[in-house]
Amino acid sequence: MKKTFVNAEQLNEIVKEYPTPFHLYDEKGIRENARKLKEAFSWNKGFKEYFAVKATPNPAILKILKEEGCGVDCSSNTELQLSEMVGFQGDEIMFTSNVTPAEDFVLARSMNAVINLDDITHIDFLEKVVGIPETISCRFNPGGDFVINNSIMDTPSQAKYGFTREQLTEGFKILRNKGAKNFGIHAFLASNTSTNEYYPALAKILFQTAVELKEDTGAHITFINLSGGIGIPYRPEQQEADILLIGEGVRKAYEEILIPAGMGDVSIYTELGRFMLGPFGCLVSKVLHEKHTHKEYVGLDACAANLMRPAMYGAYHHIAVMGKEDQPSDHMYDVTGGLCENNDKFAVDRMLPEIEIGDLLVLHDTGAHGFSMGYNYNGKLRSAEILLQEDGSTKLIRRAETAADYFATLSPL
Repeated sequence: MKKTFVNAEQLNEIVKEYPTPFHLYDEKGIRENARKLKEAFSWNKGFKEYFAVKATPNPAILKILKEEGCGVDCSSNTELQLSEMVGFQGDEIMFTSNVTPAEDFVLARSMNAVINLDDITHIDFLEKVVGIPETISCRFNPGGDFVINNSIMDTPSQAKYGFTREQLTEGFKILRNKGAKNFGIHAFLASNTSTNEYYPALAKILFQTAVELKEDTGAHITFINLSGGIGIPYRPEQQEADILLIGEGVRKAYEEILIPAGMGDVSIYTELGRFMLGPFGCLVSKVLHEKHTHKEYVGLDACAANLMRPAMYGAYHHIAVMGKEDQPSDHMYDVTGGLCENNDKFAVDRMLPEIEIGDLLVLHDTGAHGFSMGYNYNGKLRSAEILLQEDGSTKLIRRAETAADYFATLSPL
């Protein structure tokens, strides 16, 4: 049974002040998780987590992570601006983008962010736009299938990102000739993995590649970025990733591969989004309608515009009927929003306690890729974001959109 970080009594008080739907975040959980990650990689002197801003682009959240020693991973001009507003600067910012506009490289360079190139053709493009910095990173895509314990985790050959292995060697040589002095390697080979073996397996690939690149090109590799990919247990029966065990697995690979090659000064970076924030956010919604036709439906005041993942991926988000957590789940429902699309369903054939109009429902694990994937189809307005602070009080960290916001970008008639 999955538990929420907020109970029914707390939530009933919160909704008196903030109308549903809204996304709620748990400051205490966020801070504790960030400290646990740091502990897992404390064996590496240069370790740094670069939080994936795209997961939860809210200044209040970024400020908490900055206070816990994290950097940020940005993928667009707007995310760079947002990070700068919070106070991130220089090598606290990793800029990992693809199909990158010139102005984005200009801004990243002006902020002295670490640029992580997605493609070998971007070397000449970057040089023409802003020049080649002394510190630079390249994204690696080994192609083929990514396999752990005879199981295919993902298929990098189908991903649009990164240099091939041959391009990586060529790119490092070109960059060295153009003045680059410090290099990084980055790779993202699988998404939302629940196995503790993912990071150690990825680390072995990147560590061995780093040793080969040093030998082949003479490049000084100063950091290796394991990117994201560590998942969270969306379903009650799933096991939580053991970040301490994961960190130990990476340490063993580091000592087996990098240290014998004289590369014991390489810093390890991560770019986790879902792992850092996913379990520490939820979508709070109220039941507006019930419908009894070919199926049993309950309709919420939230919709796919507030949480796209179920409609887009068929993704599972656990649902709690607040105040009825101990009641038997003996009723089957489709839990829907009000968009004019039949995929606007948070759950299909979900067994839940009996639901009544006015009940508060909490959709778990929306702290990453929840609000951030919102949109305005059907003229639906984005919801508020609220922070449940460590002392139990709440703080509005983004107000709900209004119709005036929706109309603000229109030209006058």
